[in-house]
Amino acid sequence: MTPSEFAGIVRGRLIVSCQAWDGHPLRDTAALTRMAQAAVKGGAAAIRCGGVGGTPDIASIAAVVDVPVIGLTKDGTEGVYITPTVEAARAVVGAGAHVVAIDATDRPRPDGLAFADSVRAVHELDALVMADVSTLAEGLAAAEAGADVIATTLSGYTPASPKSEGPNLALVRALREALPGAFLIAEGRYHSPAQAAAALEAGADSVVVGTAITDPAWITASFAAALPA
Repeated sequence: MTPSEFAGIVRGRLIVSCQAWDGHPLRDTAALTRMAQAAVKGGAAAIRCGGVGGTPDIASIAAVVDVPVIGLTKDGTEGVYITPTVEAARAVVGAGAHVVAIDATDRPRPDGLAFADSVRAVHELDALVMADVSTLAEGLAAAEAGADVIATTLSGYTPASPKSEGPNLALVRALREALPGAFLIAEGRYHSPAQAAAALEAGADSVVVGTAITDPAWITASFAAALPA
């Protein structure tokens, strides 16, 4: 898949993240695969998912959906843990992902290599790279390193970025102004259709929504909190 082909499919549309961590009731490949199928039926233009090897979510989902799959691995919960190494990036492509989501922050990587090394490895396998960033500077560096897509995924989740309960639309605007030709995806705490629409108005080409669509526990808690005890 080429960058222009990917852009043509997802521009102006919704990407749904279908993931569940260890211990979550939905931490099951078959369950997440059905979730992805339901999301596509509802209009998702692409699916973001994780898992290779013992948790083969990427391969399972890629086999049954007819939309691009953005794949990743997660190793731990601290530091660089989203597709943190060149080896992990290659494994994601091998599992069937069209796009590899990679932490593109300026933090040290476990294999001691640079983000650009992962970009080259993925491009050698004819797949695309989605750079998960938390700041404007990281987005600029990721674009310079050759990332095909810049995403605000990690805003609010690193020491370099401010925490907030809602999405960081200011970062979307700043990235769009600084990178007018880049394909920009908004991700991170988009919890309502209005917020997703606001991301496009701020300059994003597409929006990733996960928890608010694919986590029944979070959705139930949101409703329960709005009612009297």
